[in-house]
Amino acid sequence: MKTLINAVATATLLAAVLCGCASYTWKSAVPEEYRTVAVPVFENRTNAAELGPITTQQLRRELQREGTFKLRRTGDAAIELQGSIVNVQRGALTYDRSLGTRANSYRYVVTAEVSIIDKKTGKVLVDNRKYAAETSFLTQNDLLTGQRNAAMRIGQDLARQVVDDLVAWSFGSPKGKKATEAGKSR
Repeated sequence: MKTLINAVATATLLAAVLCGCASYTWKSAVPEEYRTVAVPVFENRTNAAELGPITTQQLRRELQREGTFKLRRTGDAAIELQGSIVNVQRGALTYDRSLGTRANSYRYVVTAEVSIIDKKTGKVLVDNRKYAAETSFLTQNDLLTGQRNAAMRIGQDLARQVVDDLVAWSFGSPKGKKATEAGKSR
């Protein structure tokens, strides 16, 4: 009798747990017709070298890693991500006492604007949404190498933010809102 009660209780608990998970799916919420994307090279409106191509490369890698979207050429894609690097700030964090006023680590902040264009209709789905990423780097007497290494991390951070927003975007909604936040800027 005790075994029967335990079996019924276990079956009831298992059914309750599985019913709660019935609405979950591993499938993406992005409609099939929007799953091809083109990513032209980001425009760099700053004096920081290589940021546009580095960010573009990281964004393409992140799109491939995430897996919802397939990269295509501009003419073959359903949507296009157009981006610009609009601001770069670099400021000293720490100084080397033996060298006086020479900094040995820096804080690096980059701001980008990204637009999403529906290539089928030409409609701008997202217009110049701002993204910001920051990191710090050591110079070890070579500012350019430290800044280049930091640019890779900045590009990765920007790419993750953009892809997270793109996956969460509600493509089918009449107003085209992001599924989780209605167009808030980071």
